[in-house]
Amino acid sequence: MVQVERPTEGVAVLRLNRPEARNALSVGLREAAADAVKALGSDGGVSAIVLTGNGSAFSAGVDLKELSAPGGRPRPSSPGADNLVGAIVACPVPVIAAVNGVAVTGGFEVVIACDVIIASTEARFADTHGRVGILPAWGMSQRLPRLVGTARARELSFTGNFLDAATAERWGLVSRVVAPDELVATAVGLATDIASCDRRAVANLKRLYEDGARVTMAEGLRLELERNAEHMAEVRPEDIAARRSAVQARGRAQSAG
Repeated sequence: MVQVERPTEGVAVLRLNRPEARNALSVGLREAAADAVKALGSDGGVSAIVLTGNGSAFSAGVDLKELSAPGGRPRPSSPGADNLVGAIVACPVPVIAAVNGVAVTGGFEVVIACDVIIASTEARFADTHGRVGILPAWGMSQRLPRLVGTARARELSFTGNFLDAATAERWGLVSRVVAPDELVATAVGLATDIASCDRRAVANLKRLYEDGARVTMAEGLRLELERNAEHMAEVRPEDIAARRSAVQARGRAQSAG
């Protein structure tokens, strides 16, 4: 139900692979994707993951046919085994969502759990919990307002209306919008940039951003100082010296470009 590719050193591409169902998030797909994220995150050779969907959709959301099946819906192999959002958040390496088409409700929640969001011009986002008559459980009510603001988040959730890629970029939901045929390559390029950084530092930065979002600004600043002290206790001066010239050379190259 998922496909994993290794396009370049340090980067993995994880594809949701139920295109015939618009990558609807069945229990099986969620569990397979969660397992893949966990495995890639624990692989020392992977420093960034690109998550996308095969076919015309990123994900149409929870599999409503499965959810409404007579006799009850299927269960994961063990409690929490299908928690894809939890796996993304807990993953020690950044996860980049490359949104190739619609990302609806549960699919939208998977997207906003990712660390960076890149959208194709064909991407559209919608929260249809209210239209289906259910409530979110994967973070929509908490993550979406932090990304686009409370008023805009409520508008999306209360109406179920679609948000196009250009507006999503303007609202700050996505980092950039690219042509469909450039989407994965752009995401892989960004992932390659991440993979060229210090893996431990990036992992600690990701955790600091995630933990800092749960507390006040004052508490977050204290947390940053604490994490800085913990991290720097294991950084040697010679490590910084070894990276200094590479950082300077990269800066000059980017300025010239």
